[in-house]
Amino acid sequence: MADLSLLQEDLQEDADGSLDFVSQDEMLTPLGRLDKYAASENVFNRQMVARSLLDTLREVCDDERDCVAVLERISRLADDSEPTVRAELMEQVPHIALFCQENRPAIPYAFSKYLLPIVVRYLADQNNQVRKTSQAALLALLEQELIERFDVETKVCPVLVELTAPDSNDDVKTEAVAIMCKMAPMVGKDITERLILPRFCEMCCDCRMFHVRKVCAANFGDICSVVGQQATEEMLLPRFFQLCSDNVWGVRKACAECFMAVSCATCQEIRRTKLSALFINLISDPSRWVRQAAFQSLGPFISTFANPSSSGQYFKEENKSSEDTSVEDKNRIRDHEALEDAELRPEEAPAVPAVSASVELEGTMTGGAESPRQPPGETGAPLSASSSEAQPEAASNEGDGKPGNCGSVSLSEGSFSAQDPALPDQDLFNSFHFWRTPLPNIDLDMELEQGTGGTPSPEGAEETPEVPGPISANITMATRKELEEMIENLEPHIDDPDVKAQVDVLAAALRASSLDARDEASEATRRATQDEPATGEPPGCGLGHDATGPLISDAVETLDSALCYIRDDSDLSSNSGFSPDEERRSKVQDVVPQALLDQYLSMTDPSRAQTVDTEIAKHCAYSLPGVALTLGRQNWHCLRETYEALASDMQWKVRRTLAFSIHELAVILGDQLTAADLVPIFNGFLKDLDEVRIGVLKHLHDFLKLLHIDKRREYLYQLQEFLVTDNSRNWRFRAELAEQLILLLELYSPRDVYDYLRPIALNLCADKVSSVRWISYKLVSEMVRKLHQAAPPSFGVDLIRELVESFGRCPRWSGRQAFVFVCQTVIEDDCLPMDQFALHLMPHLLTLANDRVPNVRVLLAKTLRQTLLEKECFLTSASCHQEAVEQTIMALQMDRDSDVKYFASIHPASTKVSEDALSTASSTY
Repeated sequence: MADLSLLQEDLQEDADGSLDFVSQDEMLTPLGRLDKYAASENVFNRQMVARSLLDTLREVCDDERDCVAVLERISRLADDSEPTVRAELMEQVPHIALFCQENRPAIPYAFSKYLLPIVVRYLADQNNQVRKTSQAALLALLEQELIERFDVETKVCPVLVELTAPDSNDDVKTEAVAIMCKMAPMVGKDITERLILPRFCEMCCDCRMFHVRKVCAANFGDICSVVGQQATEEMLLPRFFQLCSDNVWGVRKACAECFMAVSCATCQEIRRTKLSALFINLISDPSRWVRQAAFQSLGPFISTFANPSSSGQYFKEENKSSEDTSVEDKNRIRDHEALEDAELRPEEAPAVPAVSASVELEGTMTGGAESPRQPPGETGAPLSASSSEAQPEAASNEGDGKPGNCGSVSLSEGSFSAQDPALPDQDLFNSFHFWRTPLPNIDLDMELEQGTGGTPSPEGAEETPEVPGPISANITMATRKELEEMIENLEPHIDDPDVKAQVDVLAAALRASSLDARDEASEATRRATQDEPATGEPPGCGLGHDATGPLISDAVETLDSALCYIRDDSDLSSNSGFSPDEERRSKVQDVVPQALLDQYLSMTDPSRAQTVDTEIAKHCAYSLPGVALTLGRQNWHCLRETYEALASDMQWKVRRTLAFSIHELAVILGDQLTAADLVPIFNGFLKDLDEVRIGVLKHLHDFLKLLHIDKRREYLYQLQEFLVTDNSRNWRFRAELAEQLILLLELYSPRDVYDYLRPIALNLCADKVSSVRWISYKLVSEMVRKLHQAAPPSFGVDLIRELVESFGRCPRWSGRQAFVFVCQTVIEDDCLPMDQFALHLMPHLLTLANDRVPNVRVLLAKTLRQTLLEKECFLTSASCHQEAVEQTIMALQMDRDSDVKYFASIHPASTKVSEDALSTASSTY
């Protein structure tokens, strides 16, 4: 017992000492406590000081001198030898800086003088944790714009440049490069281009550390987007080419991942001529990981070729009237449909210029009948028909005023006038015409088709032979003077591959035009004789027997080697048997380099899943709407088979991806192609797994509203099928159905709503899951609104009568509670005029005041007190219904259940249906 008494005395002394210690701390000022614990030898005490700096500042914020004293002590604490203390301090710096800016604007130098030097110094700290926290703090400060521009230029950027010097520590150098890249979007183009870009370009060529090059490659797109097109093309692209051919596969993989961002920062010409070839190299890289990243970026890269005029993202230009721009912005879908309808069928096509002498605006997508651009790497001019065929397969645009149709000067009656006065000015504009005299189209096929026609003279250039010859390779000659002027205008721009192709063709035409008219006429006669059906020779095979042959046939063969087809849909459907070559050509377009599209179409090949990535089909499906938007609906035939293959893929994730985006694709394609190609796939998704069906269901309204009313009505019979799911516990599926049915009410007539949607809605109101029921109450109330507004409103009366019979008089209390919920929603959303509500629903609602289940009476009390009596129109109308409501509320105020009395007597804050439902006892299942 003596020992126990001694122990109690010791404990009492310790407690007294602790109290003394606490009382001593309480007697100290905030600065005194700060100094006491900052000088402690205990590391945890110093950590506590660092953690409590912000609280200390709040205590002394009224005194400017005390605030400065705290900031000075922060500078001393930053020299602590313990890394955990320095890391804790750095975590508090962004909060302290924000506090100083908001509460002590009288000390504008506080952050710049005391805090920023610590942040910058810790970027080179020996401890990894301290460096990481300082980097995070720096980015947070830049993001919150707490660092002045002057300090960024004079204190931050010089330090980062110094840390990336060749003799810097490897880890520090890598982290500094990453910080430079991340801060570039925050500091803007000017500082990035002057202070960060030169060192970044050096780091891209760091031969010693591949980690540095990998960081540069991973952030290359961000830097390009900040500095803009000129700096990207002049300074960054050469480094990007080096990184794409780096001997470390991780660097090349990083380049593939950021390829889209780099492409967005370049012009269309470089994108087409240089980046496309570079990307093809990455797709065929020896490393599987690089190929995998490249294929994932392929769709996004193709989307950078999208033309604003075809994607609806049209910027107003001076050469476009405001009326035209408004039409394109507001009626993009109808414009696309007009483009599609304007395509000429082969049998309707007139003699079409095989060679367009005017260079197209780079990246412009005209209608589906535009002359396609040749595949990369091939030399020749864009053609619209093969020289070996008698009839062209696609017609060039004819100046109909549609977007992207500028720059094409049509030939009329063989005229070579530079401009057609019948065409609007905006149809004759493109960037090429801006700096040179507009050129006429030259049809190298027309003259051969004319048979016996002689060389046209300047005076007779407008004469057209009445009877065309049987030769299919037609060449219309321009005068020698005109051809020489054309070549002269094009010569300064010979570096452009397209321009060079034009010059080659015009040179061949010039040589051909110098031939003697008599020799040419005899040659045409002889060829017509040789091309009789009995000879069995293909058209144009006799060109090699005369001096004329090599001059013309060489040019035609050169062009034919680079031939591109755009087959019309009707032509494709009418020819059931295509040769492999024809099938390949049917997928050729002129919007993106053909090699890129071919690689994209190959992503559905099963071999790709084995050699590249098992998820490659999913990546293809994910980017397909963007690719379709880029190509335009006139080139949908290129993607149709690929889309069908993806829609029938064995992996449900692939089909799910398509199901979630099919409504977006329908907007791109328009109603005709949607009905023909997407509706069958949509119908298949409706019968798929729930994981796929949910994608269709979430955008059911978005898709159905694009269909014709007759086609849309066909789905009324299938909506009932959404009530059946693979897993009955998948209640979110039914909740989504109720959400979509609310939107679908506007698409269908009152009779269709009553006949088809009403049974589904009433079924959902009785669902086992309360969340589904709550959404269904909203659905039924909106249905009441629509049917009541119809003429005559008999459907609405019938629906209300059914609600009363099925729910208001339901033997189960949950059904009667559902009836009160529906009435509450109808009142809140003003779905019925108050007089109609009082006539059809009020009497049945008030009878529930005598319901034997308290939950029903509780909800009734809340509905009458919080909802109905809040309606001004109900209070101002003195009627028997108002008196009946007041009597019912008085009866509920004297109810034997305390909850019923509470809600009938006062006005709780909650008035929403969902909150009422949550507060009402109801089982989930």
